[in-house]
Amino acid sequence: MRVYYKNLYTLALWLVLGCGLLSRGVTGAEIAAQASAPEPVFTPILTQVLAEPIAFAGSDGRWHLVYELELRNITAGSAILEQVDVRDAGQLISLEMFAGEKLVERLEIAGQRPAAALLEAAQFGILYLHLSFPDRESVPRILEHWITAQLTAAPPGQERGISMGGFSEVGSAPVAILGPPLQGGSYIAADGCCSSTRHLRALLPLNGQYRLSQRFAIDWEKLDALNRIYVGPREDPRSYFIYGQPVLAVANARVAVAVDGLLEATPGAFPENLSLSEADGNHVILDLGRSVYVLYAHLQPGSVQVRTGDRVRPGQVLGRVGNSGNSLAPHLHLQVMDAPSGLVANGLPYVFNRFRITGIDEAGTVDFDRAEETGEPATITPVQPPNRHTRELPLDLTVVDWLND
Repeated sequence: MRVYYKNLYTLALWLVLGCGLLSRGVTGAEIAAQASAPEPVFTPILTQVLAEPIAFAGSDGRWHLVYELELRNITAGSAILEQVDVRDAGQLISLEMFAGEKLVERLEIAGQRPAAALLEAAQFGILYLHLSFPDRESVPRILEHWITAQLTAAPPGQERGISMGGFSEVGSAPVAILGPPLQGGSYIAADGCCSSTRHLRALLPLNGQYRLSQRFAIDWEKLDALNRIYVGPREDPRSYFIYGQPVLAVANARVAVAVDGLLEATPGAFPENLSLSEADGNHVILDLGRSVYVLYAHLQPGSVQVRTGDRVRPGQVLGRVGNSGNSLAPHLHLQVMDAPSGLVANGLPYVFNRFRITGIDEAGTVDFDRAEETGEPATITPVQPPNRHTRELPLDLTVVDWLND
């Protein structure tokens, strides 16, 4: 049989795939594997989810995913990001589209917000994402991300590049269920999930990796009957209604870390020349087991009542709220993470067993900051009647009364 070939490439391909493989007895599985090999696709924007997101129930009655997506421009020119499409990889549907100002406000480059969604050559940024769903069954099992960008350095015809990647499973492990960390009521959840940025974007390069231990941290402060945070001199920690409040163990646990003896800062300004090891001030870290730890930070000097290795029970007093460490005003900084360190860890979501919401500062962080700076009342919208919540996380700037288990 005589066979004619159009070019040497076709001849070589036939020799390799036909003569070469058949001469050694190629199997049907090998041929099928070659036939199903993915086609090469140009992906100018490389994507990576920094930590596997875990779904949790919020006090708004919805389920939430909070995570970070690294976007890396590997081309020799700039890339203007047009949109990021977050998809359910299992259902093959779009969950949410981020474009325009919605994209810009969630993008940070070198810890700074850019004026536009622009990545220069060989530059990368972090996109802070938050998705919410009506119920647990609606939460996807696998996420993927499609990036559309205008490229100044790309192969002909591919100036408008589309990159697919950033696959991530959604964690299936149950979140920690905590008891009350404080007693009584009128506590406001400052800088909480999921619209505030101070904790959710506290991404740090530590020990050779990105660390975001504060992803779900809350700064708890206490309001009086007029919704004031303090009365009296701003610089006096005793002026603050939360100062000296006992902090309580949220579960049966072992004390992993207990630090005391650090001086308090003067409220109204962050302390200077503070080392990373002193950032949490006097603090306690509880080990709840299964790589779940709870941090209580900024406690009063001399107030810590436990030592490393102690066993504690729910409701046991650990110390008292103070203003030690990297703190602007007396408050209880509470967070859950996967390692016994306030910084070198990955922040985990959690829920509280029972609480009641009596109000919310709908005017946002700007209003809360004003109240903390001036001593004037925060603009709290009452919730009437107060809502009882079970196994949910109080969202940002909600006012909470703690209910005993």
